[in-house]
Amino acid sequence: MVKNSDQTDPQGFALGRENLKLMLIGLGIIILGFALMTGGKSNDPNVFNKEVIFSFRRITLAPLVVVFGFLFEIYAIMKKTKSKG
Repeated sequence: MVKNSDQTDPQGFALGRENLKLMLIGLGIIILGFALMTGGKSNDPNVFNKEVIFSFRRITLAPLVVVFGFLFEIYAIMKKTKSKG
């Protein structure tokens, strides 16, 4: 059985070192997006502040960051590694 070194890592992994680094970056972007969604807690449960809960950061920015993170993950998986030599 002949192994094609252009597509696999010498240790037998399907993804190369660069792909794994990009995937970790994508995971960080996704975590950042979910962190942007947090907050909006009120000290008084009888008070509802819609400006805090429905802010631009939580409703628009955070979901866009999460979607970008998932798209970056797809790119990281699909990116071909450069052959050595």
